[in-house]
Amino acid sequence: MSTGFVSATLRAVIVLGVVMASNVTQAVAEGRPNVILVHGAWADGSSWSKVIPLLEQKELHVVAVQIHLASLADDVATTKRAIALQNGPVVLVGHSYGGAVITEAGNDAKVVGLVYVAAFAPGDGESVTSTGKPYPPAPLGAELRPDAQGFLWISPKGVSDDFGQDLSTAEKAILTATQGPANAAVFDATIKSAAWKSKPSWFAIAGKDRAIPPELQKAEAARMKATAITLPSSHLAMLSHPKEVAALIVDATKGTAMK
Repeated sequence: MSTGFVSATLRAVIVLGVVMASNVTQAVAEGRPNVILVHGAWADGSSWSKVIPLLEQKELHVVAVQIHLASLADDVATTKRAIALQNGPVVLVGHSYGGAVITEAGNDAKVVGLVYVAAFAPGDGESVTSTGKPYPPAPLGAELRPDAQGFLWISPKGVSDDFGQDLSTAEKAILTATQGPANAAVFDATIKSAAWKSKPSWFAIAGKDRAIPPELQKAEAARMKATAITLPSSHLAMLSHPKEVAALIVDATKGTAMK
């Protein structure tokens, strides 16, 4: 490999890094309203891929965090690091287990609103597991498969029938291949202080959810006095109904103290 080729490659990498840094700096300097998206179990930040462009069209600064799904404390810490990087107020959005994460991380002073999308919203001293106990088991539970380290996976049938049953065959295949296993322990970790008790909340209830009972979601939304909508969607409402979910998030940024 020639020295000239290496030098040219290095210059290209440096230029790319400068451009990326410039874009980040511009977004911060503009002081645009910040939206931080927190994915749930068996997913990653790409689960917001259809929502992000819609939010950016509204001139919102969007960040999708990548939580590790190994412990609630670590996932909250990861989310709070993302909050710390933002210039100005933040609306936190959580899907599924991500709802528990934003319930704790939302106590950060920068957070002015919470949006729950087909999510768990435990109260003080509650966990994802305890929140769901009063309701019949969701069908997805029968399709979870533990590994030797205590992490849970969803079977292909579970993804197809109970996780994203209203998505295309191609989308289901991608979800099956890319799913992020979740440590079973995260579902038993308790919330110390529920941010929704003191901050305005919004809730997208998935009316055909087979992972979290819709009745539980309705009860959570009522308990937190959230502004709620109900979608005829599977658990993955942000993929099957991205326009409606994005619109709710936009409403949240308008309904808070964001300026």
